[in-house]
Amino acid sequence: MATSSLSNPTKPCCFLFFFLLSSLLHCSRAGRIAVYWGQNGNEGTLAETCATGNYAFVNLAFLCSFGSSRTPQLNLAGHCDPYSNACTNLTRDIRSCQANGVKVILSIGGGAGAYSLSSKDDARQVAAYIWNNYLGGTSSARPLGNAVLDGVDFDIEGGGPSYYGDLAKYLSAYGAKAGKKVYLTAAPQCPYPDASVGEALETGLFDYVWVQFYNNPPCQYSRTGGAANLEESWSRWTTGINATNIFLGLPASPVAAGSGFIPAGNLKSDVLPALKQSNKYGGVMLWSKYYDDQTGYSSAIKHDV
Repeated sequence: MATSSLSNPTKPCCFLFFFLLSSLLHCSRAGRIAVYWGQNGNEGTLAETCATGNYAFVNLAFLCSFGSSRTPQLNLAGHCDPYSNACTNLTRDIRSCQANGVKVILSIGGGAGAYSLSSKDDARQVAAYIWNNYLGGTSSARPLGNAVLDGVDFDIEGGGPSYYGDLAKYLSAYGAKAGKKVYLTAAPQCPYPDASVGEALETGLFDYVWVQFYNNPPCQYSRTGGAANLEESWSRWTTGINATNIFLGLPASPVAAGSGFIPAGNLKSDVLPALKQSNKYGGVMLWSKYYDDQTGYSSAIKHDV
């Protein structure tokens, strides 16, 4: 059979196509979505949250009291009462999430808790408590039952910045000794460096850092200024800390925060294309599942994240 005269010219065309595709994939990273769950009893169950398929990480909010001789206290709002052991019913939900590939992480701190670390030894004791009660250790009174969470999120917004780096080191060491990865995540405010977890982030132990680009006008998106301030702050974070995955933290609704909400259309067209050029781009973090339910924000953006 005679060879078509068009056969040879198609080879460079195919090469060019795959070269451009490879370049596009290299320059624009696909990301994932993290969400906070636990502070509103009307946001559905944990199992339902994971079953949406929208989230790769769910932060259980919050272990709101710990350190400095305080009795550690879990607060999951209207979902369950840890004092009557009702939260142990979440064991099945946690395992269901993990079976679906969703990492379930204990978030410590929050905006309304009473917590602080008074010394390196205090950090060691808090790490031991978290390991034995929520991670791979053993305790007679595990608040969430026998399910083993995937890691710890540092949402530290008060009480001082001291010794959180030590807490991160102790938690990481527990996992290393047991041969189980303990994922460490953090939710700093977007002014760089963060006043509460900036020192801890210097350890380089944090796997995922979801920076809160809201409630801080100088470093967040605005309707008038667009993404300029956000992109400048993003550059500081991506070049300033030793973390592989940095997330864009956003409110999932205009009423979920005082400021910083980005309409889904603007996020997809004005913000994400620029942020995804960074090799540290990890995705988007949303506050919170309840507000996401009201707007359908994660569903609107997940194919572009």
